[in-house]
Amino acid sequence: MDSIEKRQMSESVLVGSLLVLTGGFLDAYSYLCRGEVFANAQTGNIVLLGIQIAEGDWSMALQYLLPVVIFAVGIYMAEQLRWLLKQKDGFHWRQIVLAIEMLVVFCTAFLGPAFNWLANSMISFVCALQVESFRKIRGNACATTMCTGNLRSAAELMYRYRQTGDGVLLKKSGIYYLLILLFIVGAFFGGLVTNQLQYKASLLALIPLFLCFLIMFREEEQAGK
Repeated sequence: MDSIEKRQMSESVLVGSLLVLTGGFLDAYSYLCRGEVFANAQTGNIVLLGIQIAEGDWSMALQYLLPVVIFAVGIYMAEQLRWLLKQKDGFHWRQIVLAIEMLVVFCTAFLGPAFNWLANSMISFVCALQVESFRKIRGNACATTMCTGNLRSAAELMYRYRQTGDGVLLKKSGIYYLLILLFIVGAFFGGLVTNQLQYKASLLALIPLFLCFLIMFREEEQAGK
């Protein structure tokens, strides 16, 4: 009888898709109502940081520097949480990460414009937790809070499929393109909702995060080998 390999739902297309929707949503939210700062796209923040330094606007430069620094701290903390929680029974350690992310995102909804710097830092922190903790879909490296790496992988796999005719490569490429599309969809809804609800819009990002939290109580079965 073929063996069945079980793996965490954290690597499923469903969980990855929900997280990518959240990533796009929060990027649109932070840019539109939190001072045009990207919660996820630290490359964008670094470019804007350089521009502000060139223009001599040190106050604005700090606004872009802080999320970059906090993002790096979030990556460090994600690894620390994995080390501390991986052997714990009950909840999967990635569920703890999601619980932290939901709590922090919830709190940002109640911070006014005077605290945009804090809201952006909080969102950057949890986005770092997310991107570091959820790094694969079906065993393939991916990012749930940005698109550049996914776009590179999608195009590379499409080329390799054209060269070899291997349908597996085409399927993998399709998953990456799906993630990019869903990021756009998340940003689209983030833009619509933020224009209506302003700071409270971040509360809607809790929906896909909570769904991921619930889904991860079960395991996904991989096809037999």
